Amino acid sequence: MFDLTGKRVFVTGAATGIGKAIAETLSATGALVFAADIDRQAGVAVVNNLREQGLAAEFVELDVSDEGTCTRVAEGILAEHKGLDILVNNAGVGHVGTILQTTAADLDRLFAVNVRGMFSLTKAFLPAMIEQNRGVVINMASIGGVVAISDRLAYCTTKFAVVGFTKCLALDHAKQGIRAVAVCPGRVETDFVKKRLAEYPDPEKAYQEMSSTQAVGRMATSEEIASAVLYLASDEASFVTGTAFEIDGGFSGI
Repeated sequence: MFDLTGKRVFVTGAATGIGKAIAETLSATGALVFAADIDRQAGVAVVNNLREQGLAAEFVELDVSDEGTCTRVAEGILAEHKGLDILVNNAGVGHVGTILQTTAADLDRLFAVNVRGMFSLTKAFLPAMIEQNRGVVINMASIGGVVAISDRLAYCTTKFAVVGFTKCLALDHAKQGIRAVAVCPGRVETDFVKKRLAEYPDPEKAYQEMSSTQAVGRMATSEEIASAVLYLASDEASFVTGTAFEIDGGFSGI
């Protein structure tokens, strides 16, 4: 089950956190993974580690907010590898604040990465997927794309947009062999989250508060999210499309 042997997979934000775990998990099941990230040093390290294990991976330096670069990267991969099977739009940025603590520039920055980035890459790769009559687009949303989270106005706004984008994509192209799913994690204990928690006056208290918003009493690991992505990318999920796939530990932190 969940065998991706021979599949061509493109993962954004693959240098760290959830994206790194996705690249590692999908590569371990036989896929050729294009690990894309704006951080060249960290991304190359991820790819080198996979190759040392005998797995197939290539690093792609990419700023997803640059539409022209997204198009050129997609054209290069499609020309060399004759198609793409799975696109994982994982790259994203966050912001803390209510509307009164959010500037238009903050909102534009989040939209540029969280929404327009996946729009640009999906638009670049989709025609080739349609031509081969198969393809999976997995978009990283958030539980904050399904319910409101306090002090996260800009972030939730973009993640709700991701869910809507995914549902429309799925509906428009289902008969052309395309599946699209939005993954909606609860809070995930990534290195980024750990660094942010360390900045709080009482990091341990902040950690416990973030953990307690999940009914299970803890945050997820990146690997748990990657396992869900593996299922959704696989043929075993062939009847799953147009949904917001919640993997949130029973999130209740509105």
